[in-house]
Amino acid sequence: QMQLVESGGGLVQPGGSLRVSCAASGNIRSLNTMGWYRQTPGKERELVATISSGGSTKYADSVKGRFTISRDNAKQIYLQMNSLKPEDTAVYYCNVQGWTVGWRKVEYWGQGTQVTVSS
Repeated sequence: QMQLVESGGGLVQPGGSLRVSCAASGNIRSLNTMGWYRQTPGKERELVATISSGGSTKYADSVKGRFTISRDNAKQIYLQMNSLKPEDTAVYYCNVQGWTVGWRKVEYWGQGTQVTVSS
C-alpha cells in the first residue's frame, strides 16, 4: 500500500503564488510518472502537469508559463503556482504511478488539497 500526503493548499490573492506538495510513502519498489490534476464542482478532473521518472514534464495549456512541476529523491513532487488566477481555484490531486516490490503496476490518488484564488 502507498499513502499520498498533500499539503500547501489554501487561500491566495489573484497574482499571488502558492506551492503544493505531495509526499509518497509505503511499500513500493519504484515510482514512475507523477502528476497533478485538478477538479472543480460539476467538471471532469483535468490534467495540470506531469513529470516522468526521467524528468520530462508536460503542462496543460492553461497553466503553461505559470506553473512548474518538480520532484526530488525522497519520493515527493511539488507544484509551484505563480500568477494565480481565480479560474485556478480547484481541488488539486496528486497522482502517482509505480511498481510494487512484486512488480505489480499500481496507481494511487491523493485525497486532494483545496486551492482558492480570490481577493
